[in-house]
Amino acid sequence: MQTRLLYAGANRMTATRLAVLDLPEGNAMRAPGEAPGLMALEIAMDEMAERLGMDPVEFRVMNDTQVDPEHPARRYSQRSLIEWLRTGADRFGWKARRAPGARREGPWLVGMGVASGFRNNLLMKSGARVLLDSKGEIAVETDMTDIGTGSYTIIAQTAAEMMGLGLHQVTVRLGDSSYPVAAGSGGQFGANNATSGVYAACVKLREAIAQKLGFNSGDVTFADGQVRSGNRSASLAEAAGADGMMAEDAIEYGDLDKKYQQSTFAGHFVEAAVDAYTGEVRVRRMLAVCAAGRILNPLSARSQVIGAMTMGVGAALMEELAVDTRRGFFVNHDLAGYEVPVHADIPHQEVVFLEEVDPMSSPMKAKGVGELGLCGVGAAVANAVYNATGVRVRDYPITLDKHLSRLPDVA
Repeated sequence: MQTRLLYAGANRMTATRLAVLDLPEGNAMRAPGEAPGLMALEIAMDEMAERLGMDPVEFRVMNDTQVDPEHPARRYSQRSLIEWLRTGADRFGWKARRAPGARREGPWLVGMGVASGFRNNLLMKSGARVLLDSKGEIAVETDMTDIGTGSYTIIAQTAAEMMGLGLHQVTVRLGDSSYPVAAGSGGQFGANNATSGVYAACVKLREAIAQKLGFNSGDVTFADGQVRSGNRSASLAEAAGADGMMAEDAIEYGDLDKKYQQSTFAGHFVEAAVDAYTGEVRVRRMLAVCAAGRILNPLSARSQVIGAMTMGVGAALMEELAVDTRRGFFVNHDLAGYEVPVHADIPHQEVVFLEEVDPMSSPMKAKGVGELGLCGVGAAVANAVYNATGVRVRDYPITLDKHLSRLPDVA
């Protein structure tokens, strides 16, 4: 799917082929589709850039597009591919990158790699209920989930901002099927849609409060627990009265997705070192420059991205299921045999969010970011390994046995 949308190109064919295998199906594991797909596409982009004698960053910049290549009438709502590539290259010190196999530090061959990150922004109906009590505090109810992604925090932030309260005056209740239906967690669509649903419910509550107080809802402001209109003001507690107030609503987007192609983008940069004698790969540093609309909470968003970047290292260098073809089972079916990155495998990680808002995305002007942090990372690692050794490995994970036989020539 990302091959059809990520780069310009008037002449292209994309197709899907299915094969019957005696194995479990490949299924969703954070950014299904784009994450494994970009591991192939972004290696291909590097190989094409090399054949053309072009810098990999400039080759990607040259193939930028502001429209859906297959449907040119549909423009991207926002696309900053050139900005994040140039920003990332400058911040990472890309100019110091040398020819494949040319940089040596003792026994280590050192290289840099880049890859584009891409993940679509999905718009889904999402609802919420907001309750104002006699103390002037509010509770938000929605069946959204928080699986460690910070939903409680950003939903509380949204309600507090809309109603002019502090975070300590907002209670968030999630995960109950009796609450209004939200978009849920998955596909990096949860944050943008769930907070937009809360926004809609708060708008409805604000209008009800203004009407009850006899204020003009067009010029009313909510701040510091007070409702103000012209030279008149009242507290939220006064508006609530003894019985409190409640409003429920949902966000719906109409045909926005048909008018605009909405996507998120990232530039992933990796420096890797390969032992010239053993073939061992060590990732030294990583940078992700993300363009994903308004970032609702930079701290929790950064945690999302660095976790995703870590998963990308695992996909590139170590995660693999070994199948016993004689007896038909997975040999490494636990964490003793299925290797994932640990602290010692993960170097300095830097995350940069471009300052942008996407007014076509939602009332929050935000997009998802969690899966974007993974999409492209594996290819950036692979391209860094190639730049270090001059040995191209297309078969993930890039374990030392796959390039060791060709390293002595380089060493």
